[in-house]
Amino acid sequence: MTTTDWIIDIALVLIVFRQLREEAISKKTFIIPLAMITFAAKNYLHSIPTAGNDLVLIALFTAAGVVFGLAGGLLTQVRTRQGRVHIKATPGAAALWVTSMGFRLGFAVWSTHPSGAAHLTSFSISHHITTGQAWVTALILMAFAEVVIRLGTIGLRAWTLSTRPAQIQPQTPNRDAVLETMGRW
Repeated sequence: MTTTDWIIDIALVLIVFRQLREEAISKKTFIIPLAMITFAAKNYLHSIPTAGNDLVLIALFTAAGVVFGLAGGLLTQVRTRQGRVHIKATPGAAALWVTSMGFRLGFAVWSTHPSGAAHLTSFSISHHITTGQAWVTALILMAFAEVVIRLGTIGLRAWTLSTRPAQIQPQTPNRDAVLETMGRW
């Protein structure tokens, strides 16, 4: 793994810590993670292999990303505060994010070591996965799906919350009106 690989992977793992503090939702909420994953995809996603069971592997990893993204989006706290929508990653959302991003980082490290590479090659041969690019594509699309679905879920929840009519606050009775009413009894 190159220094750039390490920086990208560690940044994707650590981005959740920024989200542990509550913040008002903004364009930056969406742009930063999408820019990071787009940069990773541009650097690593060169083709989508279709031979053997490559597409099955890619579909399974992408589906896992969708599940992680949906769960992470639902576990993120979304609420209105002072007229603005705020988000905050809950401990569950943070743990899920670190687990999934950490899995990809761990897989990348493991697959570059001789014993990991040997196991991966053996697995790939026995399951008709034809190229290493199938693994790269599967992992990138898993991350991309997770980020897009998580952000989409948070965005949809934020939009739903922001379009609700303002809840009517109970009217605090006027002191004089209360005393006047009490005087009539």
